[in-house]
Amino acid sequence: MAENREEDVRLGANKFTEKQPLGTAAQTDKDYKEPPPAPLFEPGELKSWSFYRAGIAEFVATFLFLYITILTVMGVGRSKNKCASVGIQGIAWSFGGMIFALVYCTAGISGGHINPAVTFGLFLARKLSLTRAIFYIVMQCLGAICGAGVVKGFMDGPYQRLQGGANIVQHGYTKGDGLGAEIVGTFILVYTVFSATDAKRNARDSHVPILAPLPIGFAVFLVHLATIPITGTGINPARSLGAAIIYNKKHAWNDHWIFWVGPFIGAALAAIYHQIVIRAIPFKSSRAC
Repeated sequence: MAENREEDVRLGANKFTEKQPLGTAAQTDKDYKEPPPAPLFEPGELKSWSFYRAGIAEFVATFLFLYITILTVMGVGRSKNKCASVGIQGIAWSFGGMIFALVYCTAGISGGHINPAVTFGLFLARKLSLTRAIFYIVMQCLGAICGAGVVKGFMDGPYQRLQGGANIVQHGYTKGDGLGAEIVGTFILVYTVFSATDAKRNARDSHVPILAPLPIGFAVFLVHLATIPITGTGINPARSLGAAIIYNKKHAWNDHWIFWVGPFIGAALAAIYHQIVIRAIPFKSSRAC
């Protein structure tokens, strides 16, 4: 049984991977070949252990992401003043640094998405099947809920008092402001993901796969610096959902749609822009592999 499972991992990882995975798993062949589009449905994935292993990696990565980042938010909120803590800059570094570390760790297993918006953008660009995309998004959301839940278990009182790190459009900004901030912020992130993992660039510049997690994490850091005062920065529907579910107060749900609609619009625009304008290739292929 163990030998069969190892063989399944070895074969499945080659047969059922994304067509353009992230980071160190990205194409490094100097003779560039355009990867074929992923089929819409790939039933054979459901029989491969590597498929489930990738989903588990997404769950664990999103769990750790919420655990560290929400704890950081709670720490800043509990301080007497922001100068006595890491402040907004520290929160931004927490989010960006965790993405950098987790993309590096999971890129060769699942592609290191850790974000339903990233998964959605890559799906639109035909980098992974619908089966895998749905599975990833479900596992990411479950991981986020568990990560926020563990934080609440550590500090139930302060967690409720500090709104559990839930994303809310801040006072002085309209829902339109929040939606716009989420669209642009997610566009920056997903555009960076596409650029950092472009197989054409990888064929030309061998250092790109190694450095891919760095610009992705840095993009998350910069977007948080800009939009924490507006929405608390979502750009990741799983992160917003996990915090909202565990906090579970009415006002946390008032604007929650913004943290799904905005990131998905931003991801779609980034996919269209990169695939059609930057790379000048058809956005959709007429035939699946």
